[in-house]
Amino acid sequence: MMKNKFLILATLVFLISCSENENQSDAYGNFEVDEVIISAQANGLLLQLEVEEGESLEKGSIVGYIDSINLVLQKEQLRESIKAIRSKLDNFDAQIAVQEQLKLNAIKEQQRVERLLKESAATEKQLDDINGNIKVLDKQTAAIQSQKVSVLNEIEALKKQMLQIEENINKCQILNGVKGTVLTKFAEAGEITAFGKPLYKIADLSQLQLKVYISGSQLAEIKLGDEVQVLIDEGEKGFRELKGKVSWISSKAEFTPKTIQTKEERVNLVYAMKVDVHNDGSLKIGMPGEIRFKPSTNQ
Repeated sequence: MMKNKFLILATLVFLISCSENENQSDAYGNFEVDEVIISAQANGLLLQLEVEEGESLEKGSIVGYIDSINLVLQKEQLRESIKAIRSKLDNFDAQIAVQEQLKLNAIKEQQRVERLLKESAATEKQLDDINGNIKVLDKQTAAIQSQKVSVLNEIEALKKQMLQIEENINKCQILNGVKGTVLTKFAEAGEITAFGKPLYKIADLSQLQLKVYISGSQLAEIKLGDEVQVLIDEGEKGFRELKGKVSWISSKAEFTPKTIQTKEERVNLVYAMKVDVHNDGSLKIGMPGEIRFKPSTNQ
């Protein structure tokens, strides 16, 4: 009789133990998100920065301005310089036209002297003088053309400077590069800012990643793209269940972080893993969470 009672008790203990193991989560971690720091791309006075912590911003929206008056003045100065230099081109064209007409006249004279030479009414020296004059005119025309090309190159160089200044002026507009929620604001209007200085931090909170750690023996149970059960604590209500998808598994093992629990105790090496979870507004950065590879059969 005692033997039967002992067997029944042992069976109950075994069943309870199995039930507890089935309900135990496979990995634990904290929610995180990819944070982006928006920095200034110009130097100067921060005229406007219309962002507030907790505010949602669209990608590409203009949220502020940096003073660009000096750049605008430089651009106008370059524009006037181009106008002044461009006026020289008309003078070069006029000189080239004169040279071309002189050459036409010289060619006509050359042809006349060649006819007279055949009739012995002109000398070789006369023809040589005309040929020499044509060569001189060609060299003069080439010199003017070279000066014209030099001026054109100077204009192109100034145009490139203008484009660079226009780009710098555009960078005085502060564009939000990521759709998301402002997490932290680092600057205020009226401050002097500089290239690369952080202005605010933003992140897309519509989807968070639960970063957990699993042991080497668990790698065979999970792969990229697998759906898992995500649990978050709801206090007295127990756990709230969410769906998640494995988006990343580290290819290298690392020592177990002190703040992370794993399914197997005293594991020396673990693999980091990230699970994408849709955020309905209840998930916060840093919030703890846990996952189960397969839903509990007791639920």
